[in-house]
Amino acid sequence: MRLTATCTMSFDVASPTPMILMLRPRSGLGQWVVAERYELTPFAPVVEYTDAHGNLCQRITALPGPLEIRTRVEAETADQIDVQPGAPFVPAQDLPPDALQFLLPSRYCESDKLGALAAEVAGDAAPGYDQAERICRWIHTQVAYRYGASDATTSAADTAQQRVGVCRDFAHLGMALCRALSIPARMVVGYLHRLDPMDLHAWFEAYVGGRWYTFDATQPEPRGGRIVIAYGRDAADVAMTTQFGPATLTAMQVSVSGENE
Repeated sequence: MRLTATCTMSFDVASPTPMILMLRPRSGLGQWVVAERYELTPFAPVVEYTDAHGNLCQRITALPGPLEIRTRVEAETADQIDVQPGAPFVPAQDLPPDALQFLLPSRYCESDKLGALAAEVAGDAAPGYDQAERICRWIHTQVAYRYGASDATTSAADTAQQRVGVCRDFAHLGMALCRALSIPARMVVGYLHRLDPMDLHAWFEAYVGGRWYTFDATQPEPRGGRIVIAYGRDAADVAMTTQFGPATLTAMQVSVSGENE
């Protein structure tokens, strides 16, 4: 499936403000970037680097006044995500080194506080994929999706208690519960075709059976049509924009369309 995704962000910048942007997807497993466009108005010099998780990041210093960032990407993506019920649990001693960090508690995923809930939710599911799937289904049915119910400080422990949130909260809770069962879990942000309402989206991946599998607790069934922008331990690693000064986001528009739409 070839998808075209666009994102436009508008900022009001009060004084020269260093910013880190994370808006460029890269080709990898399950997606191939065919073409992209990235515009800054007014233009600011850009330095690009790759962070510790392999994400493409752009550094700019925004000047005072309005700033508009426009991105457009065309990508070939998988129509369906891979599922593998029964994929086995991978013991910590057998994990690849780069997966070990995703076992640990992090700023928004306090897995060390959620062991009892994780065991209760997983129940008698077989260790590995089936546990992660049971967690995903439980979040979908037991946590209400509601805009405005959480904020930038809401963590997985908060969501477990309040049982309400948005996609980032669903992902944080899913990751924390998986990690509490010693299943590596990482956050993914990007685009999802036919997401309603349309916005940038977040989900998680769990490492079982020797590879990463996608889980999205906001959706009733596994869905393809995803363009990944970034991976990380939690939302602190995958912010689309991080500013170190007075730059206020005033508007954002996101679109995702297929070839014949």
